[in-house]
Amino acid sequence: MTAGTAWELPPRGMNAAVAILRDFYPEETPMRRLLETHSRQVAVMAEEIRRSAPAPLRSAIDPEELVMAAMLHDIGIGRCRAPSIGCFGDRDYIAHGVIGGAMLREYAAARGLDLEFCARVCERHTGSGLTRQEILEEGLPITPPRDLLPETPPEKLICLADKFYSKSGAMERKPLEKVRRSMAKFGAAPLARFEALMKFFDWRG
Repeated sequence: MTAGTAWELPPRGMNAAVAILRDFYPEETPMRRLLETHSRQVAVMAEEIRRSAPAPLRSAIDPEELVMAAMLHDIGIGRCRAPSIGCFGDRDYIAHGVIGGAMLREYAAARGLDLEFCARVCERHTGSGLTRQEILEEGLPITPPRDLLPETPPEKLICLADKFYSKSGAMERKPLEKVRRSMAKFGAAPLARFEALMKFFDWRG
């Protein structure tokens, strides 16, 4: 539990996610510690937003699945190049979402599991989602280029919660206006999508 919460994250989803994370990253490394810390922060915030959402939306999101997907949304970072956060893989960091989605689908297929809801969250949480046009115009190393926008309530919720935490620096929760400024750097469309996520959950930060 993160300081300031009066509730525990659902244990079944949390334990299942941590087991998967540690299957991929069995060694206790700074990267794994950072990944687990950040993922727990996002999980806590996602549950905070879910609990304050309008009742029909709140009840439509399974807390166990939500925490599991939140804990796994960044599983692909260990295969990317980001030395400042302890990632020494060979792939571009911007692709960590699609990498994570592929990792989870392969893992699930080998074990007869259904992790598609987690794989989709991996793919669709970057920024406020990415469009095929943005991928092509910016030359992003995501193949094949396609729309990767959050569609389901859990996908939207984890995408939103993730924007309030960084994996570098103090790793403290960002004020809403700082998040807005950060999103605005990527253009009007990503900022508008972020604002739409806020409105969807009736979240005021």
